[in-house]
Order: sequence, then structure tokens, then C-alpha cells
Amino acid sequence: MDDANSNKEKLVVEVVAAHNLMPKDGEGSCSPFVEVEFENQRLRTQVKYKDLNPVWSEKLVFHVKDVADLPYRTIEINVFNEKRSSNSRNFLGKVRVSGTSIAKEGEEVAQLYTLDKRSLFSHIRGEISLKFYLSTKEAVKEVTGGDAAVSGSSSSSSKKNKKLQQQGPAMARQQQQQMALDNNNNKPSQQTQQHAKPGDPKPGDIKPVVITAGHAPAIPGPGGGVPAGVGGLRNVFSGGSSEFSLKETSPHLGGGLLHRDKTSSTYDLVEQMQYLYVRILKCRDVSASSGGEVMAEVKLGNYRGITKRVSANNPQWDQVFAFSKDCIQSSVAEIFIKEKDKDEFLGRVWFDLNEVPRRVPPDSQLASQWHRMEDKKGDKSKAGEVMVSIWFGTQADEAFAEAWHSKAANVHFDGLSSIKSKVYLSPKLWYFRVSIIEAQDIVPGEKGASMVKFPELSVKAQVGNQVFRTRIAQASPSRSLSNPYWNEDLMFVVAEPFEDYLLVSVEDRVAPGRDEVVGRVLLPVTAIERRTDDKPVTSRWFNLDNHFGNAGEPKIVSRFGSRIHLRVSLEGGYHVLDEATMYSSDVRPTAKQLWKPHIGVLEIGILGATGLIPIKLKEGKGGSTDSYCVAKYGHKWIRTRTVVDSLSPKWNEQYTWEVFDPCTVITVGVFDNSRVDKNTTNAGGYRDSRIGKVRIRLSTLESDRVYTHSYPLLMLHTSGVKKMGELHLAVRFSCANMGNMLSIYTLPLLPKMHYVHPLSVNQLDSLRYQAMNVVASRLSRAEPPLGREVVEYMLDHDSHMWSMRRSKANFFRLMSVLSSFVAMGRFVESMRNWNKPVYSTIFMMIFLVLVSFPELIIPLLLLYMAFVGIWRYRSRPRQPPHMDTRLSYAENVYPDELDEEFDSFPTSRSAEIVRMRYDRLRSVAGRIQTVVGDMASQGERFQALLSWRDPRATFLFVNLCLFAAVGFYLVPTKAVVALWGLYVLRPPKFRSKLPSRALSFFRRLPTKADSFL
Repeated sequence: MDDANSNKEKLVVEVVAAHNLMPKDGEGSCSPFVEVEFENQRLRTQVKYKDLNPVWSEKLVFHVKDVADLPYRTIEINVFNEKRSSNSRNFLGKVRVSGTSIAKEGEEVAQLYTLDKRSLFSHIRGEISLKFYLSTKEAVKEVTGGDAAVSGSSSSSSKKNKKLQQQGPAMARQQQQQMALDNNNNKPSQQTQQHAKPGDPKPGDIKPVVITAGHAPAIPGPGGGVPAGVGGLRNVFSGGSSEFSLKETSPHLGGGLLHRDKTSSTYDLVEQMQYLYVRILKCRDVSASSGGEVMAEVKLGNYRGITKRVSANNPQWDQVFAFSKDCIQSSVAEIFIKEKDKDEFLGRVWFDLNEVPRRVPPDSQLASQWHRMEDKKGDKSKAGEVMVSIWFGTQADEAFAEAWHSKAANVHFDGLSSIKSKVYLSPKLWYFRVSIIEAQDIVPGEKGASMVKFPELSVKAQVGNQVFRTRIAQASPSRSLSNPYWNEDLMFVVAEPFEDYLLVSVEDRVAPGRDEVVGRVLLPVTAIERRTDDKPVTSRWFNLDNHFGNAGEPKIVSRFGSRIHLRVSLEGGYHVLDEATMYSSDVRPTAKQLWKPHIGVLEIGILGATGLIPIKLKEGKGGSTDSYCVAKYGHKWIRTRTVVDSLSPKWNEQYTWEVFDPCTVITVGVFDNSRVDKNTTNAGGYRDSRIGKVRIRLSTLESDRVYTHSYPLLMLHTSGVKKMGELHLAVRFSCANMGNMLSIYTLPLLPKMHYVHPLSVNQLDSLRYQAMNVVASRLSRAEPPLGREVVEYMLDHDSHMWSMRRSKANFFRLMSVLSSFVAMGRFVESMRNWNKPVYSTIFMMIFLVLVSFPELIIPLLLLYMAFVGIWRYRSRPRQPPHMDTRLSYAENVYPDELDEEFDSFPTSRSAEIVRMRYDRLRSVAGRIQTVVGDMASQGERFQALLSWRDPRATFLFVNLCLFAAVGFYLVPTKAVVALWGLYVLRPPKFRSKLPSRALSFFRRLPTKADSFL
């Protein structure tokens, strides 16, 4: 038997090399290996770490049952990227080769195959070089003997997996993990590989952008997808890439399972995190040198926390230290009292962690006690006492927010304040309306030639950094030149408390680009009248100050009393938009007396993030990220604490907002803290890097349901869209009264004043930009400051900028909306073509019934929509929406379009690039111009029916209308509609392929395009 098997031909697949593979490890590279499957036999090559152009030159040998059947067999080759951090793999491409390509030994030739996608949404590139031949040599067996063992283990593991599927899920998961550990122990030794960089494309080539993704925590199965139940993750969207999809998680919220009935608690949407708290209040009877300074040091294993330095005469600290239970490496907590700049301690006390009590809120705080210290000789009689309290607690403890955390041990003193969690409140914003009506007795600034010149008077109004100017007053025969008239409204944004002044100055243009002030008035904003409705505000005359120049000049014009007529008011009936309208989180008016009671409560638990991309490099540590979260809803901003030097941070912080309107959006962003690194801080680089953000519309959430999902953090770069990690959230929207919430849907979205006295689109854009600047300046002055770059990113400050990608995405959105109407038209056309005579006959009968009983049309239509809505209830979306790369048209965007999107305004690119983009925009605009022109031509043809522009066509149409009027009067309308329907639905053999006479007549009508230049 052994001799027969040895002489039998075997299939040899030699994996030579691969080229230009897709980077999948989040660091611009990948660790590929090849898996070959033939007739239920599966072998794999070694892993080439960090290599986009790997070279294997490995031979994989397969048993062949029948050589004659080889031309009818296929060989499946899959390339994967190994993820060492999560013991999983990413799909890099596949090749399917027919058995007809197998050559004889000695005639084999390396062939280059392009890697194919596994699905429509896979992101694959590169080629692989392979050889296929038959061999009976023993030498080949010896080379690939290890692979045969791998084959045996893989086949046996597949049989075990089938058996595991029949067992319980818990036991199956446990045995699968044990099998994975056994296979890892049997892996061959790995060889060091050279790193290769992918070839950069030429600047002139325009190729689709490569979509990359960082390492994700999900564990892919054999097919590359995320298996349900593994790691608590389940893929809930299969329409797009699995890397960019939303995943449902199953965290242990509130210390228990999600499906368990939990009592209402402050921290029931986060996972409990255990901490050891040490509070040091003060000490006494310490033998320190007079006038010196002492400090306390808490030591727990490798972690050490030091208090501030205080005078030895009255040493009081009142500081709390928090040590994460996961990082505790010692069973004893030690507290030392030391003198400044000395290594020897004055006193020492230690605590056994097994004896430390546990505190659970709402229990009161643990009382601090005096503890006798011992000196370095162990004597407790002379070392003094220290007042300390120590306990185990969770993040629900009151001391958590202000405690010094052990993971922040390497943060410098100036950066400690920037890592704590905080709640910010946006300033209360008002619209400030200034109506410039007229002025009287204005005296031009200069004499001589300017007295002959016609004065060009305008008004400039300034509030803080906001400056607006009216038009130049026009001459009027009923008014003198010194009494200009404008009657213009200027709108500003001001914030409480009102610290600004309104400066109104009348200026005369004495030369091009030169305006001279001829009078001004200064008004404090605090003295301005406030209104909450559309009642008119009384206008007032204000005297203009003409003496604001050089004090030595004679006051010649003091006898003139120049004044200006103004109407100023603070508008409390509007909602000041500081964010994009489509992502608005609050629509209440400014005046609090106009607010209605809240309808619900929004609770969000920020659990953590996984698979974050390293943002910066630290000395001796490589890439790292100091991440924190910011959430914005309404006036309330929250900022979590910064988790230092972690690519998988856990925050587990819970926050609550009152909800006044369900049709609003909460935004959660993730950022990298730049103030933690001392080198960056000294260099003045205070800009926190963006990692990604998530938007959740409250109206898409079911009431009183907890949503626990992992959201992909996607960022658009000049090189394409990139996955920066995943954010884990738990969200719950609670509604007290369903009737009140349903009634909100019938009310206007914005307050009343937006419809009584609407603002123009340009005004709203300008005011939104002003409001964003006011909010950013106020929050940047808080402690710790919320940077301007963070506020701008959360408020979508660049959403109004031109983008070819967004234009294409909006076009396809419009086409998706119109696709239902197109489908209806195709359905009617198919009925007209009588491809299915039975269906066409039923359709004609239904048409005749509806014509005979027209009163059934509207009820049947409403019943149909109600039935469709009820039918779709079963398949309703069960997950909140997330960032969609396909909808955003980010998968097929070109590099130049992205470069244009990220370009500054005005542009900073070269003249050649700007000319190329201008020509491209002209071509797109030319197509739009043609479509608009065609639409205008059709409308002009309708107008030409009765305009006698074409006398013969109008004569025919008028006579047709006269005969049709008599016919419709004599023949019932139902009969006319029925005859028209039967005529339209007649079978194709009774129709001509030529257009109808009515359509031919309409197309012959004249348009105004003939008069175009």
C-alpha cells in the first residue's frame, strides 16, 4: 500500500511570491500567508511579517484521487493577513484556477494571477505568482512533509468543528479556543523578513483611492467575516465592508448581563471598573526640619503617586489616588512621608489589600482615621501619625473625578488638568438685530475738494470681532446730501454674559479703499431691549460723536448735532444655529420662557474603544494614542478623562441629557490629547488630532431600549477613507409620556420667529459661522480648555464647502429616491408590452374597475401604504444608523477630488492644478447646463401652444381644444378615461413603433433657444 501511494502522482502547488498587496494592519503593511484548498485538503504557507511583496517559494503537495478528473477540478487559493494581536486574519484576495492549467513535472512555468475580490465590497489589490504540476518524486515529499501534517490537523480540526456545532455553544467555544492554542503551539519557527514599501503611483495617474483600515478587534471566521457570538460581537450590516460595519456587542452593564432586570442606577449603562482609592488628608508630629516642606508618597507595586509639597508646620494635602484593580501587582499599599529633595522617609504606614473595605454608593464616604507611622528602624514612637482612608470602589465613587489615576503617572504636571473628565455648557446665544434707518446733519470729514464731491456715506457696525457694513446711501430728490437713508438690517450673534459693545460709525469714502469716520456712537449690549415675539421695537435717535480724532484740533463743527436713527433689539424668539441644520441637537428658542417641558431623557454610556491607530510617536515606546471622547447634545458638552498610552482605552463613563425634541442628533467624537506629551506642549502644538466621530439620531431609537454597539471610527484623508478604530457605546432614550412625544411630530421644527420673520440662507450661513466662533472662543477659555479644532469638528464647520465627492453622493441619493418612480414606470411599461398576458389582463381589469368606481382610488391607495408599512415592521431596522462609506461615495473617489476637498479656501494649489479643476468643473457644469436647457425648452413648448409663435400649430391646438370641449361635454369622463386606458394598454402588435401624433406635434413646437447667441 505504501509503495502504491508513493508512486502515485501528486499535485504540487508552488507558491512563488505576491506583489503590491493591500495593507491591512493599520500601519501601512500586512503579514500575508497563502492557504490552498484542493479536494477537501487545505494547506498553508508560512507568514511573511510586515511585507507587501512577500516571497515564499514553498511547495504544497496534495493527494490526487483520479488524475483523469483533474481537468474538471478547481484549485482555490486564498491570501490572508495574520493579526497577531487578536489571533485572527484579514482577507487579501483569492484566485480560482482550473485543473486544465496543471502541467507535467519539468514543464511547469510560473504564472501571474490577479487577486480577485470575495464580494462586491471587498477592497483587494495585487498579484500572486504560482506554479502547478504533477510529481511522483520523493524529494518533493520531504520538502513538504510538514505541510502534510498541517493538512492533517486542518482536516481533523474541521471534523471537530462539525461536532462542536452539534454541542452547546459554551462548550463549543471553549473547545475551539483550546484547539486554536494547540495549533499555535505546533506552528513552525518564523524567519525574519525584509520590509518592502509599496510602489507609489505617478502624480499624473488618476486611480481610485485605496481604502485602508486599521487593526480591528473583531475575530474573523474562516470566511473572513465576523462570526456571531465570538468575542461578544455580531455583524449586523452585510451590505458593506465588514471592516466598516456596525457590530452589536454584549457588555456586562452595571455589573450584570444586559438582559437581566436591573434597578435604575446612575451607572447602569457602563461596565463596572474596580479601583483602589487612597485619600491622604494630613499628618502630625513629624520630625521634619523647621521651615522645610514635606510630601506624601503612595506606593503600590510599580506605581507611585506623590502629593503636593506643603509646609512641615501644618502639613495638609487632602488628595485622592486611584489605582486600577487590573494593574495592581502588589498585596500591600505603602504610604511614605518624605522631606523635600530627600530620599529617606520620615514615616511609613502600610495596608494589607486583603483587609481593605469595599464601598458601594450610595453609602457615605469612608471616614479617615489617624494611623501611627514607623520610621526606617521600625520604631512607631517617634514617626508621628497620618490621617488616611483607603477603600475599594468603582467609577461611581465621588472621588473618581478628582482623583490622581495611576495610568497618568508619566503625565507632566501641566498636562494633569487636561486629562480629567469635565462637563461644559455652551454660552447662551442671542441674535442681535441692528436696523440702520437714517442719519441727519452728517458733515463730511474733509474740506476743500471733498465739499464739491458727492458724499458716499455708509454705516459700519461692529460687535466684538463681527463687522458688517451697509450699502452706500443713494441720492434722493426729497432728501439733502447730509441726511442719508439706508433702512438695512444687520444681524449679529452675542453670548451671555453680555460683555461686548455695539460700535456704529458713519463713514465717508474719500478715496478708493479709504473711508473716513464722520461720526460714531457706542452702545452697551446689556442695555439693549429684549423681545421674544414679532412685536415691533421702538426706534430711537442716537447722537453721533464727532470729536474722536486728535485732541489738539479745534472743535469747529461742535454746533452741528449729527445723529443716527437706529432700531436695536435682542431676538429671543429665534434658535441660534451653531451646528449644521441636518445634524442639529437642539431647536429651542433662546428665551427660556418659551421653552416647553422636556419629553424624555437620553442616557449614553461611553464604554471604550478598540483597535485605535497610533497617532504620535513617544520616545522609547513607539506609536501611542492618548484618547478621550467628547459628546455634544444641546447646550451640554461632556469630555471623558484621557486614557494615556492605550490603543484600546476603557472610559466607562455615563452621562444624561434632557430631550426636548426627538428629531435631533447627538454627536460623539474621539480625539488624541496633545497636551499630555510634554515635548509637544513646549513646542506650542496644542491641536488635538481627530480620530473619528459618530452621530446618532434620536428618532431612530426605540423608547426604553438599550443599544450596545461598536461603531467604526472613519476618517477621510487625502489618501482615502481610513478606519481609525471602533467606539463602543451604550445608548438609551427614555420617554415619560408617549403622547407628548408623538405630538412633537406635528409641530414646526424651528421656533415661530423663523417663519414669521424668516432669515435668508446667506444670513443663516453667516450667523452660524459667527455662533461657532463665539462658542469656540468661550470653550477654549475653560479649564481644561476644549480646543477650537475640537469644537469645529463637532459642529461640522466645513460642511458647506464644495466637494466633488459630496456632489456625486447627493446625486446618487437623488437617483435612489427617484428609482421607485422609475420602477413604477417600468412596471406599467411591462404591462403595456404584454410580456405576461395574464398579469396584463388583470392589470387592465383593475384599471377598468377603478375608472368605474373612482371613489375607491384614494382609499385603496391609503390601505396599500398602510399594509406595506405593517408588512415592513417585521424587517424594521434594529440598529441605529452609522457612517456609510458607500453612501458617502468614499469607496470610488479619486485622489485629485480628495485633494480638492481638503484644499484651503482660497486655494493654495498651483495654477496648473487649479486650471485643471476649473476645466473639470466647466465640463460638469456644461452637462447640467444642457439638462436645464432641455427642461426649459419643454416648458417653452407648452407656452408656445397658445402664444401664436407658430400660427399653424396654435391654430391646430385651438381647434382641437374646441372639438375636445364638445366631446368631453357629450361623453362621460369615465368613458373617456376608460377608452384612453384601453388604447394605451393595447398589445404591441396593434401599436406602431413610431412616436404618437400628439408627441410629434409637441416636439415640433418652437422654443426660445433659437434666439440664443
